[in-house]
Formats: sequence, C-alpha cells, structure tokens
Amino acid sequence: MTDFAALETELLARVETSDQPRSVLRAPELKQLYAQIRDADDKAAFGASVNQLKQSLESAITVREDMLAQLDRAPIDVTAPMDVNAPLPQLAPAARGSIHPISREIAYIVDIFQRMGYVAESSREIDDQYHVFESLNFPKGHPARDDYDTFMTVEQDADGEPLIAPAHTSTMQNRVMKKYRDSLDHGEAIAAIVPDRVFRNEDLDARHEHTFYQVEGIYVARGVHAGMLIATLQTFLEEYYGQKLDVRVNPFYFPFTEPSFEFALSCPFCAGENDSCKVCSGEGWVELLGCGMIHPNVLRAADIDPTEYTGFAFGCGIDRLIMMKHQIEDVRHFESAKLDFLRQF
Repeated sequence: MTDFAALETELLARVETSDQPRSVLRAPELKQLYAQIRDADDKAAFGASVNQLKQSLESAITVREDMLAQLDRAPIDVTAPMDVNAPLPQLAPAARGSIHPISREIAYIVDIFQRMGYVAESSREIDDQYHVFESLNFPKGHPARDDYDTFMTVEQDADGEPLIAPAHTSTMQNRVMKKYRDSLDHGEAIAAIVPDRVFRNEDLDARHEHTFYQVEGIYVARGVHAGMLIATLQTFLEEYYGQKLDVRVNPFYFPFTEPSFEFALSCPFCAGENDSCKVCSGEGWVELLGCGMIHPNVLRAADIDPTEYTGFAFGCGIDRLIMMKHQIEDVRHFESAKLDFLRQF
C-alpha cells in the first residue's frame, strides 16, 4: 500500500527548497502513482488520493513561486522619473513646448497688479476652518458655509475640525492683513493679491470644474471707499482686455464684506449688439466677480481697528477671465492635456 501522507511530506519538502518548484509535479513518484491507478483494488479511492496529493502540491508550488518572485524582484523607487536601469527617454525638444494658458495669464494678472502697487502672495491647498470660514465672518453653523461644497479631509486641526481644501483664495485674507499690518502704522496701505488654485465639489460641465483658479484682492488703508474699489477693478479689467469698458455693481451678500456687490462689465466682444453672443447671451453685460468693503469683523480678526481703517476685497475666477478673453467654450479644456487645444496658446 502507498503511504500518501509520507509521500506528501517528502514532495512538499522538495517544493519548499526548490528554485523550480513546478518541476516536482514531474517527480517519478507521481508518475508511478498514476500507473498504479489501473491495477488498484479500489480505483476510485486510489485516484481520489492521487488528485488530493496533486492539489496539495499545486497550492504549495503557488506559494513558493510567489515567494521566489518577491526575492527576485528589484525594489522600485516610485518617485524616480524612469527606470534607473533603462536608458534616458528621448524628450521632446523644448522649442516645441509652451507655457500653459492659465500660468501665462496668471503672470499677466500679477504684472498688472504689481504695476498698481500690489504684492502677490500664494494660497494653500489644505487649510483649517478658522482661516477658511471663521476669520471671514462665517461663524460655526452659518448657513453660507454650506454654499461652498468644500472637500473635507480626515485629518483634523487643533480644534478637532476636519481640514479642508480651500474653496476660495479668501482663506489668505487674515494672514495677508496680519503679515502687512505694520504697513498701516507707517502710513502705507495693505495692497495684495492672491492668485491660486481652489477646490469645490462641483458637478462638472462646460462652466464648472472641481479645481479652478481665483485671484483675491485686498486693499486696506485710511479713507478707503467703494469708489476706489470700482475704479481699481475697472482699471484692471480695461488693462487685461485691452479696451475701454463700462462697469456696474449690484447689491449682493457676502459674510466677509459689507456692503457687498456683484461686479459686471460690458461685454468685451459685442457690447450688447449681438443677440447670439456666446459670452453675454446678447445682454451686453457679464457678471464677473464678487466684491465689497471688508467687514469690520474681518478687520478686527486681523488686529486692525475698523474705526480707523477701511478696506475693500474682491475675488475673481481666473479661468473665467481667460475663457472670455479667448472665447473658450468649455472650462474642462484647461485640464484636458489636449495638445490641439494647448498649441493654440
């Protein structure tokens, strides 16, 4: 009689020490077992035992092969730009490259404001709820906080609140005013812009993206009034679009400005004379941005006395500025990486 248990132990030991474990399935002992099936008294039982032994060996072989594969596999540096053992890839010549339209237009926007006396600051891609909301006069439980559809993270801030991806570059208002607070004591204004990325949980379509760009503007000094805000924005937009523009403001509501306005400009492409204009839909006006006089609570949060100083703030979507400038019909083109789109710029 064949001792299947002893044979299984012996063959499994070979599998565990072999560099080619699958060769054990061709062992002479197994060939002899298959030959004995024909002469066995109980062929069914004997054949079942042989199959059970083979299945046990195959399971052990799979485990051994996986282990050998791990031993033979060189570690991978996932941060490396290419396989360290491979030749350098052929890179496209720099002459065929170009600056992304968003990067180029941000540089132009910064240049315009710097010529107007503003400094440029960068925003953050993860921030705490104090700077995104509370410092901007959004107290906890304020219904307007829900309007931004923010991306929350599992990581928490010092207060146990989830960190979030900023939905607006206004998250930098408090930091910028604190950073340049001493300028006020020397009779100088706080004048800064923050052009950077923001994130909102949007349904994607031709005019909405979950990741886009905004430029935030802040100006604080003695005697600042709404007329200065309107003149600043009109000057910027006329320089950006390279033509004279009419502007108008309508009352609106933002928690961080009081009074607050929606800012519109005359259509740079049809001036209301084309009913089929894709930019203004033939109305002649384009609602472009939100703005207003900085709320006293926001000034106080930055240690600025609102009885002594006033200021204005505005926020504008950079993607929308560019879409209007070049009559781009779909905001998703910017992130598509399609060369036929990018080569136009």
